[in-house]
Amino acid sequence: MPIALFALTISAFAIGTTEFVIVGLVPTIAHDLGVSLPSAGLLVSLYALGVAVGAPVLTAVTARWQRKQVLLAVMSLFVLGNVLAFLAPSYSSLITARILTGLAHGVFFSIGSTIATGLVTKDKEASAIAIMFTGLTVALVTGVPLGTWIGQYFGWRATFMVVAGLGLLALIGSAILVPSNLKQTPPANITQQLSVLTQPRLLLVYAMTAIGYGGTFTAFTFLAPILEEVSGFEASSIALIMLVYGVSVALGNIWGGKLADRMGPIRALTIIFSALAIILILFTFTAMHPVTSVLTILIWGAFAFGNVPGLQVYVVQLAEKYTPYSVDVASGLNIAAFNVGIAFGSVLGGYIIQDLSLMDTSWIGGLIVLVALLLTRLSGVLDQRTGLKSA
Repeated sequence: MPIALFALTISAFAIGTTEFVIVGLVPTIAHDLGVSLPSAGLLVSLYALGVAVGAPVLTAVTARWQRKQVLLAVMSLFVLGNVLAFLAPSYSSLITARILTGLAHGVFFSIGSTIATGLVTKDKEASAIAIMFTGLTVALVTGVPLGTWIGQYFGWRATFMVVAGLGLLALIGSAILVPSNLKQTPPANITQQLSVLTQPRLLLVYAMTAIGYGGTFTAFTFLAPILEEVSGFEASSIALIMLVYGVSVALGNIWGGKLADRMGPIRALTIIFSALAIILILFTFTAMHPVTSVLTILIWGAFAFGNVPGLQVYVVQLAEKYTPYSVDVASGLNIAAFNVGIAFGSVLGGYIIQDLSLMDTSWIGGLIVLVALLLTRLSGVLDQRTGLKSA
């Protein structure tokens, strides 16, 4: 694999850390800023909305820029956002910093996916995307547990300063390792960009992405309070459990990419969504005991992000067929769909714990993932009718 892929992986590591470290710090931030758990959970939702806006809008705005210039610009914005989070004097200013960081996140994964697929042959596309997203999953293995530990012992502000340092390291790595002569498709005009939003096949995949991740994050956003209040773990144990989860996610991401390469996106996504729905429903019951809760989280991690390579390469395949002049925009909209789902799931989870209980987030999330499974099967049927090879 080209060395440029590993430069993308470094950036994805920094971005993945800042996105998901907040999950382990929800109780800490809520206590420190004097806000409720649902309000602290909004830091997940609003970051995701920043990604959802940044991915399609800023990707389109920067379409005529060289890909490396865009990459360096968004990583600079990422560093700035995390420094502002470190300096944030209040809940509202922290929200502003998180939204700003989310804007950078959205553009990075949009252009990163198309850069990754452009660096390899067709039969390695899903694996290339999986390698880039390995940075995100390795962040779950190391960055998120370490960031959670730092936040618990030195204050959550220290976590954001460390993440800003990671972002600076990623910026330097990208400047050195990513080539300047990257291939890119001719920039689409506004009509071609908008055509993505009128293409039913792409809209169906965006719905699969958003609903699938909405179900996952309905429960995952509040994993830390579930482990403390339901499973009976001490706050100091959360970082270690996030480490267990992250190791599983890293392995599941690579496995998901290979599965999509071997079986095609639809078959791979069918397996992953089915398993994920079952696991979320089971977690409603297994979370009551420390041992069974950790075992379930270990299995959950193996499937939670295994669908990322399949979904992303599937969108690129469909865009190349239906909107060939807007592949970057189509890819960016799928990143937006990921984060619309995260925002929806975390907000829904907040309402659930207000009106029902913490553990109702899990089985409701599982039912939502089943809807994504049904949409996946529908998309597979449509592929067979149109003769799309990925079916």
